[in-house]
Amino acid sequence: MRETALGLSLLAVVLSGCKVQVDKSSNGDGDNVKIATPFGGISVNKDQTSAAEIGLPAYPGSMLDTGNDGNRSAKVDMGFGSWKLRVKTANYSTADNRDQVLNFYRKALSQYGGVIECAGDKPIGMPVTTGEGLSCNESNNDHGSPHNNYKSGDLQLKAGSPRHQHIVVLHGGSDSATHFSLIALDLPHGFDNEQQGTN
Repeated sequence: MRETALGLSLLAVVLSGCKVQVDKSSNGDGDNVKIATPFGGISVNKDQTSAAEIGLPAYPGSMLDTGNDGNRSAKVDMGFGSWKLRVKTANYSTADNRDQVLNFYRKALSQYGGVIECAGDKPIGMPVTTGEGLSCNESNNDHGSPHNNYKSGDLQLKAGSPRHQHIVVLHGGSDSATHFSLIALDLPHGFDNEQQGTN
C-alpha cells in the first residue's frame, strides 16, 4: 500500500512537470510535437528538414518527395540528461539515373571521411568499414535505428562513425525516377561501446 502511494506521488510530480505542445498544419494533422518533462524532452517535426540541415547538398534538379508515407522529411530530437538521440531525414526524387545520384553523393559524403557502399547489411566492394569504424551492419541492431528496414534493391552510401552517421539510401523501384533519402543520425554517448559489447 505504501509503495502504491509512493508510486502515485512520483507519477503526480512527473506529470505536473510535463508540457505537451502539438502544432497542427493547415490540413489539421499534427505535424510538430514537443514533450518536455523535468528529465528531458522529445521533439518531432515533419516536413521541415532540408538537405542542408542534414549536412549534404540537394542533388541538382531533385525535388522533395512525399514517397509512400506522405512525408517529405522529419527531424526527431530526444534528450534526457546527457543521453541524446538526433535523427534528420529528407526524401527526394530526380529524373536522373541511379548511377548519377550515386556518384554525386559518394563525392558529397567524402567530407565526412571514407564512404562505404552497402546492399542491406552487406558491403559492396572495398572498403567494408569507414576509417571511423562504421560498417554496413551498423543499422542492423536493436537500438531502433530509423534506417534498418531496407528493402530489396535499396543501396546505401554511408560515412562517419557508428555514433555520427550520414547516410544516403537509393531506393529500388520500377518507375523511371530515382528516389532517395538523406539521413543524419547522431546516437547517444556509449552507443559504439554497446555495439562492441563493452558497455
